[in-house]
Amino acid sequence: MSSNPSTMRYAWFVVALLFPVALLNYLDRQMIAAMKSSVMQDIPSIGTDANWGYMLGQFKWVYAILSPIGGYIADRFSRRLTICASLFCWSAVTYATGHVTTYDGLLWTRTLMGISEAFYIPAALALIADMHSDGTRSRAIGLHQIGIYCGVITGSFAGYAADSPTLGWRWMFDITGLVGILYTLPLIWLLRDTRSTPMPASGTREVISPARSVRELLTNGAFILLVLYFTLPAIAGWVVRDWMPAILQKELNLKQGLAGVSAVVYWQGAAIFAAIGGGWLADRWMRRTQRGRIYVSAIGMAFIIPAMLGVGVVVGMKSLPLAIGFLILFGVGWGLFDANNMPILSQIVRPELRATGYGVMNFVSISCGGFADYGFGIMRDRQVPLNLIFGGFAAVALLSLVIVLMIKPRPGTG
Repeated sequence: MSSNPSTMRYAWFVVALLFPVALLNYLDRQMIAAMKSSVMQDIPSIGTDANWGYMLGQFKWVYAILSPIGGYIADRFSRRLTICASLFCWSAVTYATGHVTTYDGLLWTRTLMGISEAFYIPAALALIADMHSDGTRSRAIGLHQIGIYCGVITGSFAGYAADSPTLGWRWMFDITGLVGILYTLPLIWLLRDTRSTPMPASGTREVISPARSVRELLTNGAFILLVLYFTLPAIAGWVVRDWMPAILQKELNLKQGLAGVSAVVYWQGAAIFAAIGGGWLADRWMRRTQRGRIYVSAIGMAFIIPAMLGVGVVVGMKSLPLAIGFLILFGVGWGLFDANNMPILSQIVRPELRATGYGVMNFVSISCGGFADYGFGIMRDRQVPLNLIFGGFAAVALLSLVIVLMIKPRPGTG
């Protein structure tokens, strides 16, 4: 990455361009969690929490399977075109979701959304990592991730729209779908590809086959550890995102709108500040040691452990303020964790495999997240105590803390 001022300005401009795309990426997929009651009432064929959890899982399983393919396409061909095509397709599917009338129709649109969204995150994070060096990479990735948090926060207000007799849950899907389709036009014009590695003297780049890409990643011990570290905390993260509005609504007897906002805004807001602070701290810590980003991420995991223990206990105590307090603690930990995953990946694989590597990480992580959503729905139907479930999440976070400290950066990865 060049230190030329104009190049650096464009590198930060790319982060600004992708910020609203990241926002829409998570707004479109997450807002349905805040409108669960309205959607289930309007589509009676959904029936049970287990079916609802299966629908949430269906999105993740498809998304997960396609993520490595999306990453490889971005590495092999064009990050720019991969990003723009993904945005256009998932926005069209979002619009279509607002017009389904059956559970099967909802399953199909969530499946198509999983396919189309799978191509965005690996390509976007790899493009940002290409453009930013060790001195700014964590901050740049952190700012992009804030777009994700803002999308989840915006989606949390969808419950109010769903409750409104003049708007409704279908209106939210119509509006966000159209906004995404329209934003594709300026994005494809302003965004451009760049590479962090120079063009060889021959004038052509090395073509890496899918088999070779996977083999190189899976024989990298540090990458395997990062996949585990990326996956285990995300199991709790998906359940918190997808189920916490419904948990608070039922356990604390809240209205749908208030439950959605309480379950999301506070911890996602905390994650925003943590991502900014964590990115800055990681970039500064890298001046002293190549493990700086690993240490910051480990600190984040140390926050998640007591947060998960606390949420499970205080929700059972029917205390909304205490639940929000522990969710804020979770958000702090999540922001420190989330801002440093791609930067850590950039320290252990070469630039040509960044998007593919992140796609593999997404494949494993989100597959497990899908089973977590489905399993949580089954456990809710069977009335398994929340403190037992979230205690399990805390134990997983403790294991994750040990795993991340085992990762050793590789010199010369860029």
